[in-house]
Amino acid sequence: MRPLLYNTEEMRRYSLGPDHPMGPDRVRLAFDLAEHFGVTDLFDTVVPSSASTSTLELVHTPDYIAATRAEVPARRFGIGTEDNPISHGLSTVAARIAGATCDAVAKVWNGEAPRAVNLAGGLHHAFADSMSGFCMYNDAAIAIQWLLQNGASRVVYLDLDAHHGDGVEKIFWSDPRVLTISVHESGLYLFPGTGYAHDIGGPGAQGTAVNIALPKETSDDDWLQVLHALVPPLLRVFRPEFLISQHGADPHRSDPLADLNISVNAMARAYRSVATWAQQYAGGKWVALGGGGYHLDSVARAWTQVLAAVAGVELESCATMPKGWAGSPTLGDDDASPCVEEFDPNRIIATRPHTALVATSRAIFPYWGLPAYG
Repeated sequence: MRPLLYNTEEMRRYSLGPDHPMGPDRVRLAFDLAEHFGVTDLFDTVVPSSASTSTLELVHTPDYIAATRAEVPARRFGIGTEDNPISHGLSTVAARIAGATCDAVAKVWNGEAPRAVNLAGGLHHAFADSMSGFCMYNDAAIAIQWLLQNGASRVVYLDLDAHHGDGVEKIFWSDPRVLTISVHESGLYLFPGTGYAHDIGGPGAQGTAVNIALPKETSDDDWLQVLHALVPPLLRVFRPEFLISQHGADPHRSDPLADLNISVNAMARAYRSVATWAQQYAGGKWVALGGGGYHLDSVARAWTQVLAAVAGVELESCATMPKGWAGSPTLGDDDASPCVEEFDPNRIIATRPHTALVATSRAIFPYWGLPAYG
C-alpha cells in the first residue's frame, strides 16, 4: 500500500485575506514544488469529504460551529478580530480540512493505508469554543477524539510548529490517553504566550502535556538536540498506538512571525526522524499535518521535505529549484550549520544539554520513570 496524500483545490483556499499572514498560495506552492521533485507521484491522492456537523462536534461546541457559519463578527468566539477577520466561505474550507485529517486517521487506523499527510491541516490553535491564531477548526484534535472513540487508548500528538500547540493541549489537558508534545519558541516572546516546562497536564494526566520552550535564535544543533533527546524516551515508555505530527514551517530562520534560527536542512532531518519514530514506537501508524509558516519559499521547501519523509525518500538539500523560482536556489539552505549533516541521533548529548531540555525533562521525566538531563 502507498501512503495517502489529501489534496483538493478547496483545501488550498484556506486564507484570511491577501494581506494576512495566513494568505493564499501557501499549500499550493508546496504541492507545486513537491510535484517538481516527483514526490507526489509516490502517493495515492485522496479527495476528502467535508467534516459533518457531528464530526466537528467531537471537539467544538454547537454554538461555536453556528458562529463560524454565520460569517459575522462574534468576538466572544474569536471571530472578526484583527488576527481572525471574517473570511467568506472559510468555514466550508475548514470543514473540508477537518474532514481530510479525520479521514486520513481513520484509514490509517483501520489498516487501509500505512500513513498519510494533509498539508492543509494542523490548525492547532483552535479551541473547543473559539477561533484563535488563524485557526477555525482544530482538525488534529477532532481526529484524535475520533481515534479515542474508535478503540485507541494511547495517542501521541507531536507539534514542531514555532508556536505552542495550545489548542490541542488544552482540549486533552486532563486526558491521560493523549500525550501532547510541543517544541516551540517560548511564550515569553511569541504568541500564544503559553507552553512552559511546568505546564504538564491536568489532574490524573500529569506528565502527558510536554512543553519545551526555546529561546529566540535557537540554532539547528540545539533544536535537533532537544527534539531527539526528548521525544524518543517518551515514546518508548508511552507506547503510542498512533502518532499525529504537526509540521508548521515557521521555525525557519526567514519566517516573519517567529524568531528561531532553523534551516530547512535541520527540519528535513527532523522529519525523517519522525518517520523513524512512527515505525519504531507507533507500529507505523502515522498522519503528518502542515500548520503554520508564513514565508512562502521556506514553507514550500519544508513541506516538500515533509512529503518526502512520509513517502520514505530522501531529497538532497543541494537539489536545484525549478527555473524561475522566487526564493532559494536549492531545496536546502546553503548556509545551514554543518552539524546537520554530521548529526548522530545516537549521540545527542555530546555536549552540555540545552537549558530548555533540562527544564522540561525535570518537569516531565519523573512521571515516566526516566532520569532527567542535567
